Amino acid sequence: MFGFSLLSFETEAQKPNIILFLADDVSWNDLGCYGNNEVKTPNIDRLALNEIRFTNFFLTASSCSPSRNSIITGRYPHNTGAPELHTEPPLEMISFPEILKQQGYYTAHAGKFHMGKYALRGFDVTNENVKLNGDGGEELWIKTLQNRPKDKPFMMWYASYDAHRPWGPNEFTGTYHIANVKPPYYLADVTGTKSDLAKYYTEITRFDHYIGLVVDELQKQNILDNTVIVIMADNGRPFPHSKTRVNDRGMKTPFIVYWPKGIGKKERVCNSLVSSIDIAPTLLEVATAQIPQSVQGVSFKSLLDNPQKSFRNYVFAEHNWHDYEAHERMIRSKDFLYILNSRPQFANSGPADALGSPSFQDLVDLKTSGTITSYQAEVFLAPRPMEELYQNISDPEQVKNILAFPAYQNDLKNLRQLLSEWMDVTGDDVPKNLTKDWYMKDCGTMETSEFGRRGEMPGEKRHATQNNNKGKF
Repeated sequence: MFGFSLLSFETEAQKPNIILFLADDVSWNDLGCYGNNEVKTPNIDRLALNEIRFTNFFLTASSCSPSRNSIITGRYPHNTGAPELHTEPPLEMISFPEILKQQGYYTAHAGKFHMGKYALRGFDVTNENVKLNGDGGEELWIKTLQNRPKDKPFMMWYASYDAHRPWGPNEFTGTYHIANVKPPYYLADVTGTKSDLAKYYTEITRFDHYIGLVVDELQKQNILDNTVIVIMADNGRPFPHSKTRVNDRGMKTPFIVYWPKGIGKKERVCNSLVSSIDIAPTLLEVATAQIPQSVQGVSFKSLLDNPQKSFRNYVFAEHNWHDYEAHERMIRSKDFLYILNSRPQFANSGPADALGSPSFQDLVDLKTSGTITSYQAEVFLAPRPMEELYQNISDPEQVKNILAFPAYQNDLKNLRQLLSEWMDVTGDDVPKNLTKDWYMKDCGTMETSEFGRRGEMPGEKRHATQNNNKGKF
């Protein structure tokens, strides 16, 4: 099932180097080149003048380890065998760095890992830094680049802890003044939330700073032009309404590709729908490596040559246990987003770290005082709709559920059927005994009696790890 070829038709010197920068809990619109006027990301923005910036790139999960395992294998979370947070795929799973390693690449990881033992096989060197609060492992990036063997192409997986909570002081503390921070409409416009956002922005600026140092080192080594640089995040910002959501605030990621030798030097924008399961086959094709049958994604290398080309018609994503019991599935086209929630009795207030944040407490205070808006209060809603439908063009914030509108019944029927088919052919299911809440939902810190216990994984009974079906494209 997981076989692959070791044949290559390029010399080692001709093959492009690859660096994947992976931010932790950063939303797609929290970078300057994506229109955020508050966050300072000068190094990423500078690359944006000579890169392809994707505007419709979607993750398969708004949850750290399920998303990362999906990226590195090219498989949906339930097909990796690790659809829940802090779970690991089986050892027979294969990652794209492992394939590149077998193809003669030097592969190194530095920063956050969070994927499992199977993924360790893919790296010649792993440097995991588990310290938070201002040290996200980025100090290791330059070292791995300097200490690499110079006679091999390389693939570097640089995974930041920025901007995962908790946040502590770092070299950019004080960059953002609370008075200048404007919270989005779904958060409270008060001092606690503004301070929370200012610290979050500081983490993003730190991530950007270290990307700049890596680019400088690539220039010093005279290898920048033949290096494919990918910049992205694993899920949405760690605030209520974002992380763990299957809408755009949770699933949409910034995605930037910089490769002077391969795609030239000019700013281009790609609006095509792309899924994070498409990253693995794309980088394998770039490296002229064979794509194994286990990969469910499809290479989008053609978009690097022609960003205006159409690609996917649909992307799929899922939300399973992340501190709290959950089972949501979504299908998104350019026009519509359809959500199926198999646990509508529960509110989706966010992950435990977001519930323990000042931003969540400020929403609680607004609710208590009766001054909360209807959409701010949505994080407390229980029961929730079992189904949701949004028109992405007229409602880009996905606020107005049009599920019952007569004009959209044909669209609803089509998306409902497509999602059901995708779940069926990829071996997904809805177990009765899902993992329960590990934390109290009113604070995100106090453990429940279910803490540490796992239920049945989605796809487990249907042997989804052995299922390579890609589903609709």
